[in-house]
Order: sequence, then C-alpha cells, then structure tokens
Amino acid sequence: MAKILFVDDEPGLRLLYFDELTEEGYDVVTAANCAEATELLEKQSIDLVVLDIQIRQESGLEMLQKIVKQRKDLPVILCSAYNCYKDDFSSWLADAYIVKSSDLTELKEEIARQLKRDT
Repeated sequence: MAKILFVDDEPGLRLLYFDELTEEGYDVVTAANCAEATELLEKQSIDLVVLDIQIRQESGLEMLQKIVKQRKDLPVILCSAYNCYKDDFSSWLADAYIVKSSDLTELKEEIARQLKRDT
C-alpha cells in the first residue's frame, strides 16, 4: 500500500483528502505546515507528496525545492487553488500540478499515474 503525504493548512481539506484517498486504498498521513511535513518525511517511508503552494506564511514551492534536493525519486504533486503558479519556474520541479477542486478525480488519476511510474 502506497503512503501519501498530504500537506495543506486547511483542516477541512486535510480531512477530505485523507478520507477520499484512504477510501482509494492509500495509507495517508497529513501535515498542516512545512515543519510537520519535513518531520514526517524524515521519520516515515513516503511514496508520494501532495503539496499545497500557499501554506499560511510558508511557501510550498520552497518546500518542493527541499524535497527535490533530498529525494529526487519522490514524486510531488502540487495541488493549489491558484492556476497562476504554473508559470513560476519553481513549480516545474513538481511531477504534476493540479488545481484544487471538489471533484478529486483528476488528482486521484495523477496519483495513480505517478505511483505507477516507479514500478
């Protein structure tokens, strides 16, 4: 079972994504900020990260850069409410970019695609 780390500062979204992705058969852990995410990445074997870009006063793009430096093999999907970040060169480090929606179909398909590429 693949373990997914979902990083977002919105408690309701963390709960929604946790429930939906657990229902899909994934082991899901969540983090409300970059410090929590870093700790989970250090202590647990994570197979994929779904990362928000604006995490209160923190930058998900900076977190992305740290992840890529430490674990180039770890797929990262940026999941943002803002489409404008697609033009930011830093976002190009991610394996995929999904605009948040109440319909999680696109995200679920991208997660499956990213996890299959490593098998």
